[in-house]
Amino acid sequence: MKAVVLLSGGMDSLVTTAIANAQGFELAAMHVNYGQRTWQKELASFRSLCTYYHIDQRLEVNADFLAQIGGSSLTDYAMPVGGADLQGSSIPTSYVPFRNAGFLSMAVSWSEVIVAGKIFIGAVEEDSSGYPDCRKVFYDAFNAVIALGTKPETDIEILTPLIEMQKSEIVRKGIELQVPFALSWSCYKSEGMACGVCDSCARRLRAFGHAGLRDPIDYEERPLYI
Repeated sequence: MKAVVLLSGGMDSLVTTAIANAQGFELAAMHVNYGQRTWQKELASFRSLCTYYHIDQRLEVNADFLAQIGGSSLTDYAMPVGGADLQGSSIPTSYVPFRNAGFLSMAVSWSEVIVAGKIFIGAVEEDSSGYPDCRKVFYDAFNAVIALGTKPETDIEILTPLIEMQKSEIVRKGIELQVPFALSWSCYKSEGMACGVCDSCARRLRAFGHAGLRDPIDYEERPLYI
């Protein structure tokens, strides 16, 4: 069976891709550039990971309307990218309003055209930044929308294999599947060396630390997050 993987180039989408690959799916990879600060680095990671997993069917989508809408420090350069909030006390400024719904809509459209039965996305609810569109209930609802909004003979399901995992568990799963973490990119701020202090870098560094491993990418700063 063919599956579409939403592959941002980050750690979670990488491990999700590895899981789909290990399950024997024929993979088609989709990447969305939406005007985020690190879009060039993320796109390079996407292409490198597609090559690593021998994914020939690829779709690179331009969704820079999200940057025009604004409302997120990832797309609005007038908004500073916040530092680490590992307690997840509030929805951070990096939240891109309703972003994942747009991504999924495009993935469903493509899946219907190329006859893919599954869509894999690396959403994490248990140990994430508190984004509302990373919750299991959101994906359950979206699966109902797919059933109502596609052709009667279409059978597409969103799968979220990481949704209930802690970040350290995701790292361990990646090691088990021998994923190339060095090819991935998670930093919200930098396209050179990862900053080490944004929320995404902090969660990634903490995950590797809890797993007893060293993250193979380079950081400007490498704080110890507990």
